Amino acid sequence: MATPADQRLLELLEKWLKSLELHAEYSSLDDDTYWKIQPWVEHQRPSRWIIDLAMQKTLALKATIEERVEMGDAKFSDSLELTIFLANLVGSEHIERFIPLAVQENESSLTAPPPEEAAQPPADATEATREMPTISTTATREMPTVTASATREMPRFLAAERTPPPVGTAQVARTERKAHVPAKPAAKPAAKHPAKPAKPGAKPTPKITPAAPPGRDEPSDVARAQVIADAARLVQWGRKWYELPELIARMADRPSLPEVRRILKENKSAIDAKAGNA
Repeated sequence: MATPADQRLLELLEKWLKSLELHAEYSSLDDDTYWKIQPWVEHQRPSRWIIDLAMQKTLALKATIEERVEMGDAKFSDSLELTIFLANLVGSEHIERFIPLAVQENESSLTAPPPEEAAQPPADATEATREMPTISTTATREMPTVTASATREMPRFLAAERTPPPVGTAQVARTERKAHVPAKPAAKPAAKHPAKPAKPGAKPTPKITPAAPPGRDEPSDVARAQVIADAARLVQWGRKWYELPELIARMADRPSLPEVRRILKENKSAIDAKAGNA
């Protein structure tokens, strides 16, 4: 006898099969028609072979569940539901390549007239009432009285566009701080010592100026601790070490990918110890 979990999974698979059948029909549509046929969520349009593969796998899973029901296995569907729950909770990543659910009741009619034609003004409207007058900033602020049909074009303001202020970045902030730092008093000249006479035939020794280390913004201690904690958690979940930088860099409020790689490289032993002790 089918358990409630068996019934829920079989109903879900039936819904998926109906959606895939609609997707198979939509595969012959052009792009403009495809994006209008359903109220889609943001995704990449699936190709036909992906739809066929998904349909094959759905039918195979449905047959497996029905076999388990006949065998009297009451734990198989519960295990599948737990797997789906955990995958959505801790294992899934933000992707756009998926096949969204298509419902027959949500199909849009492609034969209805476009909204632009329905909103056109009557034919006897004059050209003077179809276009709003150009308004200058030096003129009066009162808007001229127009009819209801004069809504096809918004007024154009002739004021000069303001240049947007520069976007604040770490480099700009450092430059501004340097500009406000008071100049240090000049150091007193050191006492001149008589130079030793150079030996005849000796070459002068060139002065070597040490190169300044390249400047870079060090991540804060909070960001470093977050990266270490994320890495230890992902290692416990079975993620490989080479997968950690890109997974952590995608998270919100985390450093950039190069900074994450450097933090992981410098704290590898600490991360391994934290993942092993947890």
